[in-house]
Amino acid sequence: MSTVLRAAVGDQPLSVAEHEQLVGGPQAGAVVTFAGVVREHDHGRAVTLLEYVGHPSAAAVIAEVAAEVAAEAGVIALAVSHRVGTLAVGDVALACAVSSAHRGEAFTACARLVEEVKHRLPIWKRQVFADGTDEWVNCP
Repeated sequence: MSTVLRAAVGDQPLSVAEHEQLVGGPQAGAVVTFAGVVREHDHGRAVTLLEYVGHPSAAAVIAEVAAEVAAEAGVIALAVSHRVGTLAVGDVALACAVSSAHRGEAFTACARLVEEVKHRLPIWKRQVFADGTDEWVNCP
């Protein structure tokens, strides 16, 4: 039986190490983590900060995605969080950790978790560029 130990959307800083500790244990032969980090550039333009805004349904959607991925064969446990609010370059926006008995299942499940969160989570991103302009990304 697999377990979702965290599926959260919030405005506090995220720790991938904390997510990793949540899913580890004596059954886990593999723990795979992912950190989605704010980078200093996008398409050749210098980025100074990002602002993430979430729809009120974001917490329910991330929980749904986490439950679906946790139900996949081989997954022991997973934890996933997405941050909202203003983030600086270097901040973690998405933290994921998945454990399984074997590395293949852990890698596959973590990749699917990241892709499904990015695809389905109703969170929109505003990029602020060094020249003072900004743009919204992934908005409906």
